[in-house]
Amino acid sequence: MLSAFIPGPGGLTHSRLTEGASIPEHTLWLDLHCPSQTEEHLVERVLGIEVPSPEEMREIESSNRLYEENGALYMTATLLTQLDTDVAGVRTQVTFILTGAYLVTNRYADPLPFKRFIAFAETHPAACSSAAVLLAGLLEAIVNRIADVLEKIGSDIETLSGTVFTHRRRPHDFRHELEEIGQGGELVSKARESLVSLQRLLGFLQQSTNEKLTVEARATLHTVSRDVDALSSHASFLGEKVQFLLDATLGMLTIDQNNILKIFSIVAVVLLPPGIIASFYGMNFEYIPLLHQRWGVWASIVMMLASAWLPWIYFRRKGWL
Repeated sequence: MLSAFIPGPGGLTHSRLTEGASIPEHTLWLDLHCPSQTEEHLVERVLGIEVPSPEEMREIESSNRLYEENGALYMTATLLTQLDTDVAGVRTQVTFILTGAYLVTNRYADPLPFKRFIAFAETHPAACSSAAVLLAGLLEAIVNRIADVLEKIGSDIETLSGTVFTHRRRPHDFRHELEEIGQGGELVSKARESLVSLQRLLGFLQQSTNEKLTVEARATLHTVSRDVDALSSHASFLGEKVQFLLDATLGMLTIDQNNILKIFSIVAVVLLPPGIIASFYGMNFEYIPLLHQRWGVWASIVMMLASAWLPWIYFRRKGWL
């Protein structure tokens, strides 16, 4: 799908281009969302650029992600989508192409920041004064979304921490907590990967000599770059906190398992002396003490109870129970 965004007095206006249509006049932003070859060829022919393929967008080398060609800046970043689903974030690559008067985005997913920024720009004319300002605003929306994700992860970790460290008398099944910790750690890892790609993109963009980068756009990019640095540090902190919580949860599991094994061991020790006494009187010898006494059975029962009671008292005084 190819969409053209045109600035107007009230803000950005959206126009979806059908096959065979031409690019409207005064267009600032061309958005390629899962484009067809016909749509790609139209953009390439009109703007004189080359739209990268999905395979090229997935390359991780800086030379394939960040470069300048024929006066156009090509920048590819890794973003996260499907953050509100059961899947712990899905990586997707988005390419930003900044030419003389156009911003071109090529993507094969629909991240939420794109929707939010489009809705914002439709009512704020200052956000669409130039292609560079559009790019800066779009990057700012992407970074704000990552900040929201990290904030949610931090809140979830606080909740899980309270659950893990809550004092309980009975063993607890930490399977759900481990799943939540694993998802949180995976999401933090993906968010850090996205932030690293954005750091590289912003550094490349700020160092470029493109005359279309206005003072307003450069100021926004500088602010976004500082936000990315701060979020990267916060993501590292959350990663360490997730690892600590994982270690603590596994430690709690180990304690519960040791307590269960301790109970079984104590029960075995308590029942061992009565078992020996019962085995002794179960032997087939003719002469066994108390065997022919009427009170012999009661004496044996008393001995078995006493032999079980004495270890129990000993364990209680030691504090093992």
